[in-house]
Amino acid sequence: MSKLVAEHVFKVFGRRPKEGVRRLKAGADRDQLRAEGTTAAVIDASFEVQQGEIFVVMGLSGSGKSTLLRTLNGLAQPTSGRVLFDGRDVSSLAPKDLRELRSHRISMVFQHFALFPHRTVLDNAGYGLEVQGVPRREREEKAAEALELVGLAGWERSWPDELSGGMQQRVGLARALATDADLLLMDESFSALDPLIRRDMQDQLLTLQQRLRKTIVFITHDLNEAMRLGDRIAVMRDGVIVQIGTAQDILVDPASDYVASFVQDVDRSRVLTAASIMQEPRVTVRPGDAPGSAMRALRTDDASAAFVVAPGRRLVGTVTQEKVTEALDEDGGTVKELMVRDLMDPHCVTTHADTPLAELLTPASRTRQPLAVVDDEGRLTGVIARDTLLAALGDQPATVVGVPAAPATGAGTPAGGPVKEALDA
Repeated sequence: MSKLVAEHVFKVFGRRPKEGVRRLKAGADRDQLRAEGTTAAVIDASFEVQQGEIFVVMGLSGSGKSTLLRTLNGLAQPTSGRVLFDGRDVSSLAPKDLRELRSHRISMVFQHFALFPHRTVLDNAGYGLEVQGVPRREREEKAAEALELVGLAGWERSWPDELSGGMQQRVGLARALATDADLLLMDESFSALDPLIRRDMQDQLLTLQQRLRKTIVFITHDLNEAMRLGDRIAVMRDGVIVQIGTAQDILVDPASDYVASFVQDVDRSRVLTAASIMQEPRVTVRPGDAPGSAMRALRTDDASAAFVVAPGRRLVGTVTQEKVTEALDEDGGTVKELMVRDLMDPHCVTTHADTPLAELLTPASRTRQPLAVVDDEGRLTGVIARDTLLAALGDQPATVVGVPAAPATGAGTPAGGPVKEALDA
């Protein structure tokens, strides 16, 4: 369900903003308007943010991302277009209703911590509740709970200047969480932090999101941060959203040369996952199948082994052609009353669809069979052949969803070297 919707949002500054929008719609570009003293900060932005999603807006300085964010809670009124929050047009709300919306249902976490130096950590965390008129005892209880969520239990009576930068940002996050707002707007919230602290805050946000499932719009200029945090990413350039998609979508299928240049140095092995290269298993058999039936399936696909799946595609083992052959006589009949369950190896090396490629080397090295991809219930969802993994890690444009497969060796980067040695070890 869409929690937040932006429909053809324009934000133009200058003497005649409406005229600027008209000209933009007629084909004028941003530079033409700027030469005339009009600034087009956001141009025809449209997107939807789903309930419980982290939606990242990424772009360089001056791309319009922070201005776009301010239109989402009415701090900046769109020159044209509208923003819907739970179906209500934010730009049409009366001032009182807009203040109510911002104080109860939408919270912001800023780049600079915006803490009150004369208030304790607890009072800072409870400030949004104070604005709402929540009684002191209740707001202190909620603020303390929020501080515990962000790992600051025990610091309630401290002062902001006694905290590190990362801890101060945690207080800012706690203040947003204490109000139990439906939507969090985070404007470059971690960019002022040192790299290690920034990484820690990203981890903190992802951990909180697993528990709280908030709807979050996160602004950043950092591609790695966007790809790490975002369920989906909107890439902005010169006021225009040039692509919206998952990190994998943007990495594998950039919409323009501009986006491609953005992602060219990204470590694909840390972004692409098992889901991006897995394929349908060539052969599956059932535990109750006879060896002869299993052999026919193996020979049809010229496979050396098959995955054994129980009802509901639950993975229970693998069986090799060698094992099946041992159970058959010269005429192809069963030597004795055996079924696949008697011949299979129940110890399968598995992974999950969301495992990054860089983390597949170790499990892949523990099996001579394709690596099985299973869901949380142990159902077989796909397999990853060794050659496929080698090609992906060798940075060949193969095996990624939506891209034709290429051979594991041959032209381009060889599927060998240290990666192959690690798998063969």
